[in-house]
Amino acid sequence: MLPPATHSPAPTLADEPANQLSLARKLVLLSMFCLAQLLDAFNNSALISAIPVLEESMGITESQSAWVLSAFQLTFSSFLLISGRISDVYNTKNAFIGGVSALGLLSVGAGFVTDKITIIILRAFMGIASAMTIPSALTLLVHTFPDPLQQARALGIFGGCGAVGNMLGLVIGAMFVQWASFHWVFWFVGLVCAPVVLGCLFIIPPEVAKSVAEPDRGITKWKSLDLIGVAILTVALILFIFAVTSGSADGWATASVLVPLIISILMTAGFFYWETLIPIDKAAIPPRTWFYNNFSVLFGAALLPVLWWNAVFIIFTTLWQDIFHWSAISTAIRSCPIGVLAFAMSFTGSLSRVFSPKWIILTGLSLVAVATTLLALGGGKPEQYWSIVFPAFSLGSAGISLTYTHTNIAIFQAAPASMAGTVGAIFHGALQFGSAIGLAAVGSIETSVGLLMVIHGNTTDAQRLSGFCWGSYRSNSSPFPASTRGKRTTNRNPNLRPQQCHYNDDDDGDEPLACVRL
Repeated sequence: MLPPATHSPAPTLADEPANQLSLARKLVLLSMFCLAQLLDAFNNSALISAIPVLEESMGITESQSAWVLSAFQLTFSSFLLISGRISDVYNTKNAFIGGVSALGLLSVGAGFVTDKITIIILRAFMGIASAMTIPSALTLLVHTFPDPLQQARALGIFGGCGAVGNMLGLVIGAMFVQWASFHWVFWFVGLVCAPVVLGCLFIIPPEVAKSVAEPDRGITKWKSLDLIGVAILTVALILFIFAVTSGSADGWATASVLVPLIISILMTAGFFYWETLIPIDKAAIPPRTWFYNNFSVLFGAALLPVLWWNAVFIIFTTLWQDIFHWSAISTAIRSCPIGVLAFAMSFTGSLSRVFSPKWIILTGLSLVAVATTLLALGGGKPEQYWSIVFPAFSLGSAGISLTYTHTNIAIFQAAPASMAGTVGAIFHGALQFGSAIGLAAVGSIETSVGLLMVIHGNTTDAQRLSGFCWGSYRSNSSPFPASTRGKRTTNRNPNLRPQQCHYNDDDDGDEPLACVRL
């Protein structure tokens, strides 16, 4: 059971003494922290609508356009831990303002770029800047709201802003692309970062920003960062995410996938061994962390939210734009239930003081199971949006947001105050692992099911093998035109590969027998 109170061996975030701040100031601070979370989500979803334009204007290939998105995720995931340690050891206010400032400057610069290599490099640096904002924002947030009930509500709203960022990114990005220029996708982020930085310079009080760790100076603080351990794990994460994101495209049996995957596993094992050799107060993730009450279970639950969101989002944006030929704006509007319901559920944080988080999380996962079953049974036709897809999106998004919100709250209640930044990094790292695993699973399952269709010469049995990839094969109302038979067609979505469509020679219709990603 996940108790509303913690039993960790050290004072927890909920045990910190209350800061004497007015409610108005606390709410302004919360809005600033939430804007940082929103911008991180916006950065990825807004760019999806701009990818086709980037490909045309910069001469970017499909594989290169995938890296425009992946470069951000790769560095963001990999640098979360070092960011969390910096937030725990150094002044959290400086870490947060530095991250937001760097994100704003890099975004403005990216808006002026016309070279494909430069844009990929800048996206990678933007991922590092964003990684600096999340653990520091969470540390500041839990110190701003020391009361357990207020803290639960604030953490829920903070998490909900990620879903809002995804939704707004889709809509605003599509608007910029259609009515202005893709450059504004980047410039918009820079414009929003500016007031956040200026506001935080003056309204974040010193008592909220100070580190919980023992005050120290110079080289001693650098030793507290556990640079060797963090470097080992950072490289391992980079290799792991690179391997799983490349596996579905290059093939899991290729050396370019297997070698980094095996090295990443060995380095991760080496990291955990290294953590046992150094003093607990210097370790980036002390081994005892995984034995805090329910911490390991909550880490596992944190793998699911972004995995589900991204899998559903990737599949349906591809289906709607590439198969149904709906516009980017139309696709974004139809995706709104995901963001709206997720944000609404983020206000349920206070429920953790009434019900056990265990039952709230299980309720959320049950809703997700129902939603995913609905999507597996139908929704492959345009007219099925309101009857199947909309209710499934609503149920699934509400359920996965409940899971996200209350896992986030419970994992902070289980952790000691001195690890606030590190816990935030671990939690968001788990979200990103789930995202990478989900995208790899979608690509791999889709390829396998497509091959089974070709081998068996029918679609009925093969479609039942996966609840993820039915859409591309069941859209009978939007068949590929006859002129594309046997030819490659390029997806607008860079996370999925081009596809080869196979037809039955005895059939005079235009419907493909199967489409296999190449």
